[in-house]
Amino acid sequence: MEAYLRQQDLINQDYCQYILQGIDYNQYKINMLEDLHSNPDDTIRAYIKLNQSRMHRVENTYTLSEDITNQLKGLRHKMYWLVITEHWCGDAAQNLPVFNAVAEASNGKIEMKLVYRDQNPELMNAYLTNGTRSIPKIIQLDRHFNTTGIWGPRPGAAQKLVNDLKSNPETAPGYANQLHLWYAKDKHKSLELEVRNLLGRANKFFSNGQLN
Repeated sequence: MEAYLRQQDLINQDYCQYILQGIDYNQYKINMLEDLHSNPDDTIRAYIKLNQSRMHRVENTYTLSEDITNQLKGLRHKMYWLVITEHWCGDAAQNLPVFNAVAEASNGKIEMKLVYRDQNPELMNAYLTNGTRSIPKIIQLDRHFNTTGIWGPRPGAAQKLVNDLKSNPETAPGYANQLHLWYAKDKHKSLELEVRNLLGRANKFFSNGQLN
């Protein structure tokens, strides 16, 4: 039987090591291109190609709102976003470009590092969603590698949509198409609001005196 690591079993040094081993967004895209050419699974390659298009579209259409831009200016200390992801994941393709745009606009206050789900089962198993290894997942850490927030695997409204579609045998097979239509219509407004709430948790953590 597989042993599941719990979040409380992870210590600050563990998170530090994951950050050091993680890659940035640009390297992730390079790795993704290599995976597209070398992956032996035709189905996975098709997902990767589609996700490249999704990421490119989000990169070219998403603009940070004034609200989150101002919030980023108010960040008090550096933080880390440790993101669990995979090239084939459609939700990751929709959300990673937004995470990267926020991190880049933070003027160094947010350092985002990505790690692969299947290469880090212990970390993934500590951050399951209803018992599943759903991604992407953000683990937000302060500068001492204390956890200050968790997000994922998709915005709440999108998660509700997926749950509703999957619960109906008639709509379950096409849930992914409906999910990505939702992303296109929402234009990442729901995601940005949840990211703002995540950032707010970091400042609240500081205000409560839990940082020194």
